[in-house]
Amino acid sequence: MENTVIKKIGVGITGSFCTHDKILNEIEKLISKGYEVLPIITDAVKNTDTRFGTAKDFINKLEKITANKVVDNIVKAEPIGPKNLIDILLIAPCTGNTLSKLANAITDNAVLMTAKAHVRNNKPLVVGISSNDNLGLNFNNLAKLLNSKNVYFVPFGQDDPTNKPKSLICNWNLIEETLLSAMNKVQLQPLFLK
Repeated sequence: MENTVIKKIGVGITGSFCTHDKILNEIEKLISKGYEVLPIITDAVKNTDTRFGTAKDFINKLEKITANKVVDNIVKAEPIGPKNLIDILLIAPCTGNTLSKLANAITDNAVLMTAKAHVRNNKPLVVGISSNDNLGLNFNNLAKLLNSKNVYFVPFGQDDPTNKPKSLICNWNLIEETLLSAMNKVQLQPLFLK
């Protein structure tokens, strides 16, 4: 699809570290199609080294790909909403922890601060879930957000129903299509994938 409506996308990245390479690939695709991307990260992303790589290396890659400094704290995130610095916000990967805080109006990091102000501005928020608990204790938060105004989801499904029966993950290839649909206030369908 041609980029006719969206110019600047905020991308909030949370701690589903095993999917960080996937979001970097999707950001590169978005940039190659002419979108500008403002990267926003949680404290976990900023400070946690894992078997998937170091926080410093990930941030360096993110800043190099986007040609923007990461927004990595609440103070830096606070002006994004009032100054209307982005057209749409994507949180991907969105962990169960972030999903539950979002559903319950908890604002304790840069991604959640951006989301709060963005939705307050009546702009679309797109969630790309990646959590081992979305069909477990976190299901009520997923249901709450599915019924929230201006919140849209990248279509998702179970990534390993046998070994992780409560896990859900978004279809990374549908991010751009979901963003474009959300700008028109429409949830991309089908939402639930096999």
